[in-house]
Amino acid sequence: MTDSADLIAQRLAAAGCRHAFGIPGGEVIAILDALDRAGIRVLLARHENGAGFMGEGVHHSDGAPAILVATIGPGLSNATTVIANAFQDRVPMIVLTGCIPASEQHSYTHQIFDHVRLAETVAKAAFRVEDGMAGLLADRAVALATEGRPGPVLLDIPIDVQTREQSAPPPAPEAVAGPIGPAEGPALDKARAWLAAARRPLVIAGLDVTNQGAEGAVATFCHRFRAPLITTYKAKGVLPEDDLLALGGAGLSPRVDRRLLPLVAGSDCLVLAGYDPIEMRIGWRDPWATDARVIDLPAVAGGHGMHRAALLFPGDVAAGLEALGRGVSPCRTWSEGEPAATRAALRAESGLDEHWGPAAVIDMLRKVLPRDAVVTTDAGAHRIVLSQLYECYHPRGLLQSTGLCTMGGALPLAIGRKLAEPERAVVATMGDGGLEMVLGELATLRDLGLALPILVFADSQLGLIELKQRSLQLPNLAVDFGATDFPAVARALGGVGASVCDRASLARELDAALARDRFTVIAAEIGRRAYDGRI
Repeated sequence: MTDSADLIAQRLAAAGCRHAFGIPGGEVIAILDALDRAGIRVLLARHENGAGFMGEGVHHSDGAPAILVATIGPGLSNATTVIANAFQDRVPMIVLTGCIPASEQHSYTHQIFDHVRLAETVAKAAFRVEDGMAGLLADRAVALATEGRPGPVLLDIPIDVQTREQSAPPPAPEAVAGPIGPAEGPALDKARAWLAAARRPLVIAGLDVTNQGAEGAVATFCHRFRAPLITTYKAKGVLPEDDLLALGGAGLSPRVDRRLLPLVAGSDCLVLAGYDPIEMRIGWRDPWATDARVIDLPAVAGGHGMHRAALLFPGDVAAGLEALGRGVSPCRTWSEGEPAATRAALRAESGLDEHWGPAAVIDMLRKVLPRDAVVTTDAGAHRIVLSQLYECYHPRGLLQSTGLCTMGGALPLAIGRKLAEPERAVVATMGDGGLEMVLGELATLRDLGLALPILVFADSQLGLIELKQRSLQLPNLAVDFGATDFPAVARALGGVGASVCDRASLARELDAALARDRFTVIAAEIGRRAYDGRI
């Protein structure tokens, strides 16, 4: 016999979870204790949203579901954004909350609302754990969080049930079935015929590739058929971006779209490999003709109206690519050299050789960091430019909120990734507005003793929104703010701080930050309206 909290914790540990993040409350202390006894390290964040992003950062290292612990009422409501982010960014997450006993729910109202009903609006699933159901629901939560397109699942555990002893059901069966590709038949034959006849094949890869570990299959397919690759932001690095077939990331940049979308429209065989358009701006809605030869290999069928594909083979992306290419002879492709011309044009327009500005900051960041570094980035203008210009050489080398595009995520994402891989170079990049949202997590960094550089694009405004206001000839409203002394803030919270306004100083401070045993905030002073012509 064991109690419900212990049973849930043991099941999560069996699923590979080794870290949990949250803020304690009286209704979840038994859960925290159970996680600790199960070998899952419990860590304090300064806000529930930060806790969830830290969990995601760890997930991108170990592949296990993130664990977020949120107490009753405001604890869970604070976490709503990061739960929604996990849903839209396809991140497996187990959210653990506590609630009052059923015997009290009709006579006690302090801090009370229906956790399950709230979570159902932003999660894959939500369950209240009834007596005797802890083991079964823990196994079901892990399965739902990780299968198909991953996402968050809530387990709301009444206080009295948490410590109530019960018999443990048998362990959940291990999934041993191999990847399943498309069935042989007329549809697959047609897809192979299209590929065999293609002279302008193009692959678009998305986040389902990384969720399924299909990076190698995509790279092999692209090289075999000499098909250039466009990725979404979360799939950057599926093919090292210094590979001549890599056209970089797409998602939010109209400037880049003007170069990439004509290639998409001109392709005579589009292969969508794990492509989830939830990451894309509206310019990627119906980007090809209705009669285009499009072969879609998503993780799951349906779920959006962004595009249509003539042939659809949902399931395992790697198995789908292998089946598609089986027996097909590669041929000479893109004889006019359009992909190479597009690469050259994007490079010429990048601004990476500018004397100083956001592109120069990104250029120096890439030059200083080792090839296997991990960078996280926040929502805002800097993120759009960085997602285009920063070269990734391995999957999950650039982490960000792409489906929900929420601010404040880069710092806790970096904390989680650095915690999981302390020997890897990890850098958080943020706008000044984004960092001001989550300054409390610098204290988390201090307490964890993590050596993490935070690079701030300091322009004293919400640059992306200001740019949109000007483009629409609207007045400047609620986008400008004062210049925070970030180095002083860093020192006050136990770190090191520096301001830079040239390439040499930035390189020097990045090198120093990577060698330190504590965090560093580097404010790159780029000035207002620094992103004109860059997005």
